[in-house]
Amino acid sequence: MWSIGIYTGASPLDLGPANGVVNPILTSASVHDVPARFVADPFMVRRDGVWYLFFEVLNQATDRGEIGLATSRDGFVWTYQQIVLAEPFHLSYPYVFEWRGEYYMIPETLGARAVRLYRAETFPARWACVASPVAGTCADPSIFHHDGKWWMFACATPYQHDTLRLYFAGELFGPWREHPLNPIVAGNQHNARPAGRVLTVEGELMRFSQDCVPAYGTQGRAFEIQELSATSYVEQEMRNSPVLTASGAGWNAAGMHHVDAHLSEDGSWIACVDGRAVIS
Repeated sequence: MWSIGIYTGASPLDLGPANGVVNPILTSASVHDVPARFVADPFMVRRDGVWYLFFEVLNQATDRGEIGLATSRDGFVWTYQQIVLAEPFHLSYPYVFEWRGEYYMIPETLGARAVRLYRAETFPARWACVASPVAGTCADPSIFHHDGKWWMFACATPYQHDTLRLYFAGELFGPWREHPLNPIVAGNQHNARPAGRVLTVEGELMRFSQDCVPAYGTQGRAFEIQELSATSYVEQEMRNSPVLTASGAGWNAAGMHHVDAHLSEDGSWIACVDGRAVIS
């Protein structure tokens, strides 16, 4: 169903298939250490000239998601490496980030009934859970640092895709608190479920959402966060939204629901995305 591609563009709001790249760059057939049904939810980081891409691998043998790794020198040609994280419960959405010289990951961990924070003991292949910032079944937790605080979006209705909650903390390890305006999105399947890394671009803070109408993972929308504090939250959908749409043919014929965009040295943007070839 799902596979992973690489997009490029002048901004995270203007992305398309990268020139010279044959998408998808990763499929279930790329995975060689477990029997994979699909790959999805890619996040990447760059370290010492190498791109590291982390993503969900749906293991057919266990019917659970695990976290896989691929690497690339140029961001266009990728080599699958291995599964780097597996738990007794489903894993997906491996939101990886660097902070103060350490690498962390917050994957979706619904079965643990908590958001779990992992730290790389040996990057990129060995990870250990070091904290559980938020209790409850939270889909696609999306963390970012802004204005001296840590913030986290999460969908509180993992199967209805219609409620978004916001949490914040002074330090990465907490304590974490609920925003007083929660839920900041309620009863709206168009914009409640996160769809990738939260970005700051030319002073604008933006988040991406999955549009789950008429079905889960239909397309991706973008929102400018206009006010963000411990007492306020205001956002507005951006002019270019939706920013990810189904192509109608091929690997992303039926839907797209994830983007992780990074600024390149030449001022352009490169992003890992995913797409669904058929409706399940």
